[in-house]
Amino acid sequence: MTGIDGLDVLLEGGIPKNHTVLVAGTSGSGKSIFSMQFLLAGAEKGEPGLYITFEEDEESVLKVLEEFSWNLKKHIKADKIRIIRYDPYRFQDIMDIISSNIKQMGAKRVVIDSISAIGLYIQDVREIRKTLVDIQSLAKSTGCTALIVTEAPSDNPKRLSRFDVEEFVADGILVLYYTPVANEYTRSIFVWKMRGTSHSKKIHPFKITKDGITIYPKEEALVKL
Repeated sequence: MTGIDGLDVLLEGGIPKNHTVLVAGTSGSGKSIFSMQFLLAGAEKGEPGLYITFEEDEESVLKVLEEFSWNLKKHIKADKIRIIRYDPYRFQDIMDIISSNIKQMGAKRVVIDSISAIGLYIQDVREIRKTLVDIQSLAKSTGCTALIVTEAPSDNPKRLSRFDVEEFVADGILVLYYTPVANEYTRSIFVWKMRGTSHSKKIHPFKITKDGITIYPKEEALVKL
């Protein structure tokens, strides 16, 4: 179970165990909220989660999420959720950092937020792809289900990622849209792929409330791509 209300219906029960899933979307689409909600659901059912961020420290992450009715601090204190900020300019030992933290806390869920920041350090697209393969291999070898967050270009909704290689590595791809409809912006989600499931092939609306993200699997979003 993902813990994202409505998503498990779209995925025939949830994300398969040990999958590495790309969560793509433009700014404001809800990627970080989605990812933390995934970790929170795991913590509440006894699956510790590791959140690796390349941009914000723990205090900043919690400040952004304080509007929600989540008791994240309780889970952090119990070491059921661990937030680690890592400088992308020191990326050479990131695999050791992820691996040691997974083992220390017995993590079963991992979030990398966001892979786009790695581009500050790695300029060669081939190296970025190798890094993603390494993260995927590490997640599988440690029995973790991983979400890799990436910033999708806002000027081309048909592009899923910043580097155009992320989608070829992942077992699944979830695309979050934040698009104008009539006189307002709306949010929606599309399961681009998810190996091992017969998932929905439609775009579905979702809302963000104080309880987090709720997806409406019986409704279709009016999104023009």
